[in-house]
Amino acid sequence: MSGLVVVGVDGSASSLTAVEAAAREARLRGAGLRVVHACMWPAMHVPLGPPASGPPEGGIRNMVDRLVAEALERARAAAPDVDVSHVVVTGEPLTALEAQSRAAELVVVGSRGMGGFVGLLVGSTAVHLAAHGRCPVLVVREHPLNDGPVVVGVDGSPAGGKAVDFAFAEAALRKAPLLALHAWTTWNAPLPAPPDASEPYAHPPGALAEEETRLLAEALSGRQEDYPDVVVEHRVVHGGTREALIEASRSAQLMVVGARGRGGFAGLLLGSVSQALLHHAHCPVAVVRGADRSH
Repeated sequence: MSGLVVVGVDGSASSLTAVEAAAREARLRGAGLRVVHACMWPAMHVPLGPPASGPPEGGIRNMVDRLVAEALERARAAAPDVDVSHVVVTGEPLTALEAQSRAAELVVVGSRGMGGFVGLLVGSTAVHLAAHGRCPVLVVREHPLNDGPVVVGVDGSPAGGKAVDFAFAEAALRKAPLLALHAWTTWNAPLPAPPDASEPYAHPPGALAEEETRLLAEALSGRQEDYPDVVVEHRVVHGGTREALIEASRSAQLMVVGARGRGGFAGLLLGSVSQALLHHAHCPVAVVRGADRSH
């Protein structure tokens, strides 16, 4: 762990909610919190000071100072014992936060920013960071239930292993139970080996369900020994993955998913399940990428 949680702020109500959540995350980890605001106006050579004909408290620089000060006040109120710093960078928010994620163990953002369109559930910053961030990204829309479980979507893919690791660590930090949920249908389940080579598609009733139960157990294998105090519930659901996870999020304090699961198209950085959860989950969603990319 780097000992740093980063949160992006833009003055929106969503970003201030994210600041409070990020402060609590930093406190759980014993980490520092860095409040980051990205401002494009200096790069566009727009005057930052108050206009000559306006009040002295006007202008872009004073506006930025006020929104950063409010974010710092929210962070310190939420977690007074956390070391809080801030930085204002020149540039586009997506690029700035992606760069900040290289030195962080977690980046937190609100689901929507100042430029969000009416009716849009999740903004471009949240989706972009979930796909490109170099560390887990926590997208905050609603306040979590303090006593709910941590839920992790498990698909058995190698890339999903990091999401499972992160979910166990989060459950341990929060002293919360962990619900490991795996959903399958006959369309997305890999076929088990046929019992009779002469009848390749003849499987006894229940064979697929048994295979999916085994897949979940294997995906969680070894983690319980590392986190003996975490109570884990295995849940295998015959149905759509998105629907099952969204429903589970109603009583969760955190939903954890990988950026991409099995069956994802090559080159696709963010899968359909993780995107659906970013838009529709009822609790904060942590998206954890698999192997780091060189670009």
